[in-house]
Amino acid sequence: MSFVRRHGLWSDEQKEAAARLARIVEDQKLEVIRLSFPDQHGILRGKTLVAAEALASLESGCTITTTMFAKDTAHRTVFPVFTAGGGFGMREMEGAADVLMVPDPLSFRVLPWAPITGWLLCDVYFADGRPVPFATRHVYRSVLDKLAQRGYDFVAGLEVEFHIFKLENAKMSPEDAGQPGRPPDVSLLSHGYQYLTEQRYDQMEPVLEIVRRDILALGLPLRSIEVEFGPSQCEFTFKPTKGLEPADTMILFRSAVKQICQRHGYHATFMCRPKLPNVFASGWHLHQSIVSRASGENAFMTKDRGEVLSPFGRHYLGGLLQHARASAVFTTPTINGYKRYRSYSLAPDRAIWGRDNRGVMVRVLGAPDDPATRLENRIGEPAANPYLYMASQILSGLDGVDRALDPGPSADTPYETQAALLPKTLREAVDALKDDPFFRDKLGAGFVDYYVHIKNAEIERFQAEVSDWEQREYFEMF
Repeated sequence: MSFVRRHGLWSDEQKEAAARLARIVEDQKLEVIRLSFPDQHGILRGKTLVAAEALASLESGCTITTTMFAKDTAHRTVFPVFTAGGGFGMREMEGAADVLMVPDPLSFRVLPWAPITGWLLCDVYFADGRPVPFATRHVYRSVLDKLAQRGYDFVAGLEVEFHIFKLENAKMSPEDAGQPGRPPDVSLLSHGYQYLTEQRYDQMEPVLEIVRRDILALGLPLRSIEVEFGPSQCEFTFKPTKGLEPADTMILFRSAVKQICQRHGYHATFMCRPKLPNVFASGWHLHQSIVSRASGENAFMTKDRGEVLSPFGRHYLGGLLQHARASAVFTTPTINGYKRYRSYSLAPDRAIWGRDNRGVMVRVLGAPDDPATRLENRIGEPAANPYLYMASQILSGLDGVDRALDPGPSADTPYETQAALLPKTLREAVDALKDDPFFRDKLGAGFVDYYVHIKNAEIERFQAEVSDWEQREYFEMF
């Protein structure tokens, strides 16, 4: 009996999708299939198998090493994997042992930019069928399951800002390699600050059109393409979808954009604030609502003419604000992302909400009897792991509902309103998570300690580097 059948891992829908993808592989004469899983940072890792081997692995899984879960953003292993428990306190994680990637047949795509290539998103399991507890797609699915038990689905629409530059020098000399390697030299595709002007869009249109065609060919629910405020900056928005789909969309979108651009001589980056003159920070705004599984009705929608949200929606909003500091490490997981939280900058700097106000953390959009009523959380950076970002939103919001938290009045002066400030550094965010009993309870102490350990390793490497600022400030003066 196969691994999938022995442990009951697939639904009937997934079984049907597996049969369907096998026919597509044969009909389109695909030669290779990439098996990928999203790691703790929201980066795709995996293996490429010849088509026959990939089809044989659908139900049996494909092995990868546990060290994939031990790496920081420089791809350095930051746990002592060859000690007892591998640094995780788990026998299964020691010695760089194997775990299994099991494909999700519903995720199957044919990659339009890579000839004869299929792609599958995978979940990761131990040999006994248990999910690896550090696999973030599992973490998110468990949160969605708890939401479903209450009779609800999570709906999210994505607004993702990022930069596309012309690649001038990829820095591929051997001396440029390292952990991490040297970043490439780039030039702009457009000057900035002419927000939404057609001329700027036309300057970027050649590469935007290449990306648009392939993103649609992937079947992603693309809605719009825009030029943003800064030089070479753009924004793609996606239609609202349910459950796993918006997080899977974000994972595939980021990876696809980088691959497509690289093949055409461009460099795309979802880094929040690149260190380039005049470049503007990018954000990831998450539009979210909760809908009834039975009726499909939006639980945030109010029928009261004097309100913008239902009581459920107001309490959910209260939860987002209450847990904003502790969840910041999930919404903004890089050192660089905290350079975006600046006053009077169209980015939030404190945990507040407002009615259709782009200076607040949570922008409330809707009206009585408006089924599109939603909360737009503007806190996130585009490099965030979408599974952790969305899981943190649902958990925070439901706690607000359970405790009937009051979000307070709308903030009409967002950068002057008295409220809890968002963390100013990743270290502050990590400490807020580490000391927070709520997320330790909801995500488990093991996962929180694991994530804190990886982020602290990243911070310690940063602290050990001498920055350009320090060299300028002190080298001559002292």
